[in-house]
Amino acid sequence: MSTTTNFKRIALVAVAALGMGVLSSAPSQAAFSGTAGSQLTVTTTSGTAGLTGAASDSTTAGTISVSGLALLGTDSFTVTVTGKSKPSLQASFPAVNLALADTVSATSAVKISKGTTYGATTLGTTPVTAPYGSLAPGTTDTATIWGVAPETASTTNSYVAAKFIAYMDSYSSTRVAGTYVYTVIATPVNIATAATAQTAVDITFTVAAAASASTTVSPGLSTAFIGTSSGPSADVAINALATASATPAAYIRVNTYNASSIAVAESITATISGAGILSFGGISGASLTIAGTGSSDISVLPDGRAGNATITLSTTTRNFAAKTMSFYASAPATLTASVPTPILGIGANSDAIRVTAVDSTGTNWAGAVYVYASAAADALIAGSTTPVLCTWVAASSYHSCPVTGTAVGTAKFKAIDASTVAAATKTSNEVSAVVGANPVATVKLSFDKATYAPGERARIYVTPLDSAGKEIAAATFANLLAAGGITTASALTFAGSTTTADSLTAVSITTKANASSTSGAKSGAMEYTVYMPTSGGTVTISATGGTSLPVAGRVAVSASATVTDSGAAALAAVTALATTVASLKTLITTLTNLVLKIQKKVKA
Repeated sequence: MSTTTNFKRIALVAVAALGMGVLSSAPSQAAFSGTAGSQLTVTTTSGTAGLTGAASDSTTAGTISVSGLALLGTDSFTVTVTGKSKPSLQASFPAVNLALADTVSATSAVKISKGTTYGATTLGTTPVTAPYGSLAPGTTDTATIWGVAPETASTTNSYVAAKFIAYMDSYSSTRVAGTYVYTVIATPVNIATAATAQTAVDITFTVAAAASASTTVSPGLSTAFIGTSSGPSADVAINALATASATPAAYIRVNTYNASSIAVAESITATISGAGILSFGGISGASLTIAGTGSSDISVLPDGRAGNATITLSTTTRNFAAKTMSFYASAPATLTASVPTPILGIGANSDAIRVTAVDSTGTNWAGAVYVYASAAADALIAGSTTPVLCTWVAASSYHSCPVTGTAVGTAKFKAIDASTVAAATKTSNEVSAVVGANPVATVKLSFDKATYAPGERARIYVTPLDSAGKEIAAATFANLLAAGGITTASALTFAGSTTTADSLTAVSITTKANASSTSGAKSGAMEYTVYMPTSGGTVTISATGGTSLPVAGRVAVSASATVTDSGAAALAAVTALATTVASLKTLITTLTNLVLKIQKKVKA
C-alpha cells in the first residue's frame, strides 16, 4: 500500500474544540523553488473554541491549506503556527495543534513529515522519519512544524498541497473568552538554494463566553425582598421605632440575574412615601437611582416620623411589587389585652395573653410590652406581680405574653409599656385567665355547623371535658377514644393525604390551646377537616370513650349534621311556588265574583 493511500485513509482526525469558523483569509503567495514563475499559496478559515476544559473537534476547528508548484522533486515547504494577539486577561497563548485533513489538491504523491526542526536536506531527499500516517487516528499531536514534499526526488513540475485541521489545545492550556489570532507561516525549502520568502497568513479562533457570563438580565429571575437584616431572601413584616437614626430599620435586597441565575449589574430606582428615608452607598433621600451590583441592599432609615411607609422599586427591565413597613412612635397610645386561651394549664403557658398596641397615628406599636398579675391574690393562681416581657409577633401585629399557671382558679392580668408598674405610661384593660387542672372525665364529638351543602368542607371537633362538662387545658390525651377512633357510614372525604389522623382513626388526641380562623382550630379541641357527601341526608359520626377516661366516661358518643339535597330543595321550591300560584288564583276568582256582585247592585 502506497504512503499516499495510507495518508488518505487515516488522516482525518477529531480532536477537542467548540465551533467551526467560516471566515476565510485572502490567499497569500511567495516564490517556491527559487523560480520566479512558481507560487506558494496559503489560505485559512477561522475556528472557534470553548472555555478552559471544553473539547475541540474537527467540526469546530479552523483549517490551513497550503499549495505550491514544485519544479523539482527536492522542493518542499514547512508549516508552523505562532501566536499574534490574544485577550488581555489571557496569560499565555494556548497551543494550536495541526492534524492532516487531506492532500487531494496535490497532482502527485505527497509525503508529510512533522517534528520540531527541518534542515535543508530533511525534506525531498530523505525518507520521511515520522509521517503523520504512523500515528493512530485520534492521537493528539503537538508537533510545531509540519513539512510537505513530493514523495520522490525525481518528481518535477507537480503541485504539492496539503490541508490541515487547526484546533486550540483544550486541556493543557487555560482559555478565557475573546479572540485569539495566530500567524500561519509557510516556508519554502529547496536543497539547492536558500529558503525563499515565507508566506504569513493569520488564522483566528473565537472563544465564546460562557452562558453564565452573560450580562443580559432575565427579568423573570430578578427579585426584591424586605427584611430586618442585610440580604433578606423573603419578605417579612416590619414595625420599627420611628426615632431618627443612622441604623437601618430594614433592608431591601434587589437581585438582578441573568438566565443562569448569576448576578448581573442593572440600574435600580427606589422611592419611599410616608415615614422613613432610603439610603445606599452613603447617599440618602426619598428617591434614589443607583447602579445596582446584581445583589444590592438598599437601607430604610427611620427619620423621626411615625406611620406607614411604602417603597416602590424598579430596574431597567422590571417593576417589583411595592414593599411596606411601619414606624411607630416612642410611646403607645393604647394597649388592649385579650385572652386567646380560655383554659390555662398548671405550668408554663406560652401564649396566654395577647396585647394589641397602637401609637397616636394608629400604627401598630412594637415596643416592649409586659404583663403582670393585677394583685398578689391573682399571682397565687397564675403569673406574677413582677411584669414579664411579652413577645412581638410581627406577622400578626400583637404581643404574645406567657403566663405560668400555679393553682386552679381565675387570675386577672394587665399589660403595661414598661418593666415596672411605676415606670409605665400606658396600662391595658384588665383580663381574666382561668387555670384548670381537673382531670378528663368525658369526650364530646361535634361539627362546626349544623347544615352543609353537598361536598362542602366541614370540621369535626374532638373535645375532652372535665366532670363539670368544661373544656380542659390543651394537652395530649392518650387513648381518649377506643380502638377505631371515629366511625361513620357516610361517604366523607379527607383533606390532604389519608393518614391516620385524616381518616379519623386516631385514639390519642392532642388538643389546641388557641382558636384559629385560618386552620379552624378550636381551643381545647382537636379538629379534623373533611368534605361532606355530594348527596343529601344526615351524616352521623360516632366513637366510644377510651381507657384514659374513667369507666363512667367510656361510653358511646355521637354527633350529626345535615347535608341538604339540592334536588329536593328545588322540588320543595317548585311545590311552594305552585301552592302560592293556586292561592293567588283563588284570591283572583274571589275578587272577580265580588266585583260582579257590586256591579249588579249598582245597576239595580
